[in-house]
Amino acid sequence: MSVAPVLAALGDETRLRIVTKLSSGGPLSIAKLADGAQITRQAITKHLHALHDAGLVRSERQGRERIWTLEPKRIDDVRTYLAQISQQWDDALNRLRAAVEE
Repeated sequence: MSVAPVLAALGDETRLRIVTKLSSGGPLSIAKLADGAQITRQAITKHLHALHDAGLVRSERQGRERIWTLEPKRIDDVRTYLAQISQQWDDALNRLRAAVEE
């Protein structure tokens, strides 16, 4: 599965704040996610749907509220992808250093 949609979703500052809040606060309602935010609940909902489409969050009904939870698998996918890129850069820099030292 491609990590591009996840990176695109996380490229928005509001969505990144929502993910951060979910990762530190656990499952939360839209009302709790909107607490302290400078945007409306409707805007939070829009961002949550974008995060859902990227596979980063899921929701379930609890009474009259919808509770949102982070999907750690997608975060792990991105972490793995970024680790691979980091390793490629480390390898390239090591080759460059070896070439310069010769």
